[in-house]
Amino acid sequence: MCAVLERLGAQITGLALPPEPGDNNLFSMLAPSMGTVSRLADIRDGAAVKAIVTDARPEMVIHLAAQSLVRKSYDQPFETFDVNVRGTLTLLQALVDSGQSAPVLVITSDKVYRNDNQGRSFLESDALGGEDPYSASKAACEIAARAFADTTGLKVATARAGNVVGGGDFARDRLLTDAWQAYVTRTPLTLRHPDATRPWQHVLDVVFAYLRHAAQLLNELAGAPAAVNIGPEADPLTVSDALVAFYSQLTWSPPHQVQSDAQRPEKTRLDLDPGLAWRALGWRNRLSQTEALHWAAQWYSAWDSGQSPVDITTGQIEAYLNHHGT
Repeated sequence: MCAVLERLGAQITGLALPPEPGDNNLFSMLAPSMGTVSRLADIRDGAAVKAIVTDARPEMVIHLAAQSLVRKSYDQPFETFDVNVRGTLTLLQALVDSGQSAPVLVITSDKVYRNDNQGRSFLESDALGGEDPYSASKAACEIAARAFADTTGLKVATARAGNVVGGGDFARDRLLTDAWQAYVTRTPLTLRHPDATRPWQHVLDVVFAYLRHAAQLLNELAGAPAAVNIGPEADPLTVSDALVAFYSQLTWSPPHQVQSDAQRPEKTRLDLDPGLAWRALGWRNRLSQTEALHWAAQWYSAWDSGQSPVDITTGQIEAYLNHHGT
């Protein structure tokens, strides 16, 4: 998001926790080449967030800070709810307390819906829910943010994206991160649900969709949706199919083994209906699910061969802009 915004000429203030020591992360890889003002704080620290908001005087806020891992939420349920709900409200309160009227786009998840595991495509009007702490916390975040906006008059909207893939994601316990690790270490890949379906999409499609939504809020355009799904047009791919596409760009495919986890159940069917994004935002993803997975693999492969992550990332941004007319 920061790299794209800088490419478009924006001035950015970023707020996040410091990266965990020893971990690869894309922001640290790109930061030396960017002019983003990076402020380190916990989103739940009201005084710190208010000070940062007051200093930045934002025209637009895009809120992505979260405990974003489903399986981690089982180990840290309280922290997951605390970060995802209280953290969001702390940010919104900081805007009110500092007299800022910037619209806020809150990024939640495709997992906010009450999922009966039947595989039907969810509409924005469907009931919210969630059986694991991550999903439930994101649904609660949507409800809390809407109530806060209605009470204070702050302009708030939410966006729900499908499974986002792309090079530079090093978070633990995500499919492509695990797939890449299995590839570089020449070890078997453990899968929990190889036949599970997800709406895969490239991070650049998601970033530009968010920016289209944010622009509508900022310009107060009629019809800007209060909540919108960002997802691919085609039927979701299975985990197995996604891996075939990913490994097709690499030199070999590691063997996999299936190991389900009954203590941490996951929904095996998930799909979004992106029709509202088409109608209200005029947005359709530019990359197919297969292309998204190819681009992700190409990023990791180029980085592994010694290419600069800055050059790889900016190169993919330029390719996206040049070839897809965004």
